[in-house]
Amino acid sequence: MITDLTQGKPSKMLFNLALPMVISILFQQLYNLVDSVIVGRFVGGNALYAIGSSFSYTMVFLAVATGTSAGLTVVAGKFFGSKKYADLKTTISTTFIGMFAVSILFTVLGALLSEPVLRLLGTPDYIIEDAVIYLQIFFYGLTFICIYNVVAGAFAAVGDSKTSLVFLIISSLLNIALDLLFVCVFNMGVAGAAWATLISQAVSAIPALFVLYKRVNKLPSEPSPWFSFRHLRVVVRIAIPSMVQHVIVSLGNMLIQERVNYFSTSNEAIGTAYTAAIKLNTVAINCFVTIGNATSSFTAQNLGAAKPDRVKKGFVAGSLISICVAIPLILIYCFFGDYALQLFLAEGTSENISEILRVGRQFLSIISPFYLIIPVKIVTDGVLRGGECMGQFLVSTFADLFLRVVIAYLLTLFTPLAEVGIWWSWPIGWTISVVISLVFYFRGKWQASGKKNEEPKRQVE
Repeated sequence: MITDLTQGKPSKMLFNLALPMVISILFQQLYNLVDSVIVGRFVGGNALYAIGSSFSYTMVFLAVATGTSAGLTVVAGKFFGSKKYADLKTTISTTFIGMFAVSILFTVLGALLSEPVLRLLGTPDYIIEDAVIYLQIFFYGLTFICIYNVVAGAFAAVGDSKTSLVFLIISSLLNIALDLLFVCVFNMGVAGAAWATLISQAVSAIPALFVLYKRVNKLPSEPSPWFSFRHLRVVVRIAIPSMVQHVIVSLGNMLIQERVNYFSTSNEAIGTAYTAAIKLNTVAINCFVTIGNATSSFTAQNLGAAKPDRVKKGFVAGSLISICVAIPLILIYCFFGDYALQLFLAEGTSENISEILRVGRQFLSIISPFYLIIPVKIVTDGVLRGGECMGQFLVSTFADLFLRVVIAYLLTLFTPLAEVGIWWSWPIGWTISVVISLVFYFRGKWQASGKKNEEPKRQVE
């Protein structure tokens, strides 16, 4: 349901928008988790490591999809808040056409570079074949991922986060069924998990696109063009910093993966443990990112309606909601981490499960207490992005990543901490970057977006 976020109690409106989005991201993460759990338990730890080693590479391409979605949410949200529905429709269709073309190019490029990139990252020979198979099938379905991200960004812009949730629940349940069928019944291994995910994503993306078209088409407006370079430029201007953010994070994760691969050559348990633990960490971070995205949508609509005071209340509400989500995750990862990690591991294998659990538990116990800090940064960045302060947004992101990568290398190359130095790079980077983000927020430059109108003039063609 399309919702005007410029009316009503800010905390309630943001909560109602964010809750379905958080549930959606949990189901979206279920794709990766189910793949990993079923592969880890029914194929083995090396197969699980193969999927995990490919994750940082896929994130480079997903950065474009998620960045475009974020840009669309901000631009379309401002048009919706200011009741410029013709511009809203043109912005959505223009973004979809551009993203579709880019996804085709990325499909070919990503598949061709899969093995060279994995070898460049020092991926062990004993997993590289499975990793390449998983990556190439992933890229076959990249277009569906891009379509869904554009659709989700458009729904968020108009305050509708429930429709995306419905499609994701259906898709996730289908993914589980296909994983069990392809991996456990047909014994397709890593390839079976990848095909299950691809089919599920297609089932989620295509129907969601048609529903979006019908919903948005009902908004009253003059005839509007399907494509506009002016609207595309505005979306790209907002999307590129978000893309750069995700690319920077992905490249940083690839460098950290290289460190993990280095230590895994002497202790295979480290690679498997990191893959399982980082999946759990990703669930938490993506919950916070989703709330940050909801804050961006809330910010964009209210700045479009020239109501910056509501944004300040939304910032406080978003931070509190994120912390409330963080607390149970901290408790689970700190006190029940073994049980969560064991979901990915098969009993009775030749692999050292006790060592895998020790390393995974160590990782979770170091980083999870800092879940009380990182959500504040992510929500703050959501306000900066919604207020089109993309330079400040990028500085905060780059500082986090730069510190994390540099610290990971320093603590592993020049200290006796070994892989523990990698784990500590997360909280140190988070702590410094949250201070940077808050400084930018309290300087208040983001409020200027509500006082000036830089959107393109609508052109009816």
